[in-house]
Amino acid sequence: MDDDKKYGDQKVEAWVMDKVEQWRDHYSANYEQKFDEYYRLWRGVWAAEDKTRDSERSRLISPALQQAVESSVAEIEEATFGRGKWFDIRDDRNDQNKEDIAYLREQLAEDFHFTKTRKAIAECILNSAVYGTAVAELVIEEVKEMKPATQPLMDGAMPAVGVNIEDRVVVKLRPILPQNFLIDPVASSIEEALGVAIDEFVPKHQVEIGIQNGIYRDVDLESADTDRDIEADKELTSFDDDKVRLTKYYGLIPRHLYTAAIMEEDEDDELSKTVKPEKNEDEEVEKGYVEVIIVIANGDKLLKIEENPYLMQDRPVVAFPWDVVPSRFWGRGICEKGYNSQKALDAELRARIDALALTVHPMMAMDASRMPRGAKLEIKPGKTILTNGNPSEILQPFKFGSLDQVTFAQAGELQKMVQMATGAIDAAGIPGSINGEAAAGAVSMSMGAIIKRHKRTLINFQESFLIPMIEKTAWRYMQFDPDNYPVSDYKFVPSSSLGVIAREYEVTQLVQLLQTLGQVSSMYPMLVSAVIDNMGLSNREELMEQLAQSQQPDPNKQQMEQSHMQMQMEQAQAQLQLTQAQAQEASARAQKAFIEAQLEPQVVQAKLAAALSTNLDSGGTEDKSFAQRAKMTELLLKEKDIDSNERIAMMQMQKSQQNT
Repeated sequence: MDDDKKYGDQKVEAWVMDKVEQWRDHYSANYEQKFDEYYRLWRGVWAAEDKTRDSERSRLISPALQQAVESSVAEIEEATFGRGKWFDIRDDRNDQNKEDIAYLREQLAEDFHFTKTRKAIAECILNSAVYGTAVAELVIEEVKEMKPATQPLMDGAMPAVGVNIEDRVVVKLRPILPQNFLIDPVASSIEEALGVAIDEFVPKHQVEIGIQNGIYRDVDLESADTDRDIEADKELTSFDDDKVRLTKYYGLIPRHLYTAAIMEEDEDDELSKTVKPEKNEDEEVEKGYVEVIIVIANGDKLLKIEENPYLMQDRPVVAFPWDVVPSRFWGRGICEKGYNSQKALDAELRARIDALALTVHPMMAMDASRMPRGAKLEIKPGKTILTNGNPSEILQPFKFGSLDQVTFAQAGELQKMVQMATGAIDAAGIPGSINGEAAAGAVSMSMGAIIKRHKRTLINFQESFLIPMIEKTAWRYMQFDPDNYPVSDYKFVPSSSLGVIAREYEVTQLVQLLQTLGQVSSMYPMLVSAVIDNMGLSNREELMEQLAQSQQPDPNKQQMEQSHMQMQMEQAQAQLQLTQAQAQEASARAQKAFIEAQLEPQVVQAKLAAALSTNLDSGGTEDKSFAQRAKMTELLLKEKDIDSNERIAMMQMQKSQQNT
């Protein structure tokens, strides 16, 4: 109830500006000086507060940190935009219609190109590298899109050339500098904060146009007071005319303040303006908070207040840190990583330059009592120096000594420390920057660690900034331009790839693998395709298409191969049939031999019987001889039967063994 009494008579603009000033004080006490120095080191701008010693005269600033920032930013930009298509859209797996996805992807890509979103994202990446955190605002604007067109005249006899003008809604991404962004100090993300504020100077005519179009309330505007804390570039002389301090607040406010502001806005007639209802002190103040959008000019003029109008009730601000600092919104960038090494390097170089001035430029030691009165001693070619006596006794060249060469080597080592702290190494300086002249294996291991640091930042950028930005942009288009953007539940996936250094490292590994394989290997075309895909060639897509076509089978060749395979199959089948016929023939011969072996005793008996019945005369002698022959034949047949039975038994045993 104390808070209700505290804010009961306060206007909403006063409540918002009170929060904004508190958040500004927290930012100024903890981050402002650091961010200003990071900006100067990146720009190479000298300031008196950057001196490392009182006697320092040189204003030299080493470009090591500048190189680290630009190299790291270029690596992330190349990984994001290096393949042309930098985002993709996936639909629900239950949706079988994929045409709507292709249409939405192409339409969104065209609108991103129209609003120059890629350029704005690149600026956000640079801000994150310098200050540690990138912040951007999604702004909805209604623009007039102009397209060249022709129209037939005189029944098509003549074409009229002109321009078609179409009003449409676009969503623009606007980068915000850290000094112009304020957030609840206890929050670590935009969604968790009570609110966020964008506090900056804008041209006065933009606000006046907004008033004319009915976007803002009709209030009297004056030029803003000079405020160096929110200038875009503090190194420049400020311009104080025709600018307005515009404060945009996205967040929660007490509900009773919102209700009071809306009631005040709705009081249009003169009676309500002059005769206001009396306030009941016992009336209970509304509880709770409401999510609103508030715009205030010059800190005291309420231009706009409305409840969050967006479809998903999200705040139109996205941000990501270069490196996450636990439980803190502001992250850790390249300048903060390399700050100490950069300061040590600057101190080393400035000391060397100061010492160089003492050792290179000529100085003179002289007897001042023997110089002419009022003489001004200057050392320059062709000058005549007057002395009262022998010049060799009065004047003597003076030198502090030679410059120490160790400082130059120390500067090189300090530069390596900057690279070590930031992980930003150009491809040309890799062999000399990683462990001296290291072997290929050591360079590969060190390169792996560098690539992992870049991929870590890349994943953080995608998850915290790129995907939310694409989602919120698509939601805005679905809400305010439903004709071109059908409302549906889509999944957005960034199509990033490896950066320049990572791709060069991967190409080297693939080429080494190609050398170990022959062209006959099935993996050879796949490796060649991977090498071409990782190269930054202008005709890379054409090479990929030709390689894909070369890998497709030739129809004539495929038909010939099929005919050849069919002939081989027929030949193998014929060979199999021949082998089967030969086996059947051998089996028939074996069966014939078996049958003949069984019939042989009967044949022998028949032959003996025939022999007994021939060549015999009539009479007793022949009968006696015939009886003797019959007796001998019977004995021989018994022997033959025994031999035949033994042979049959042996053949049967062999056959049974073969069958088993």
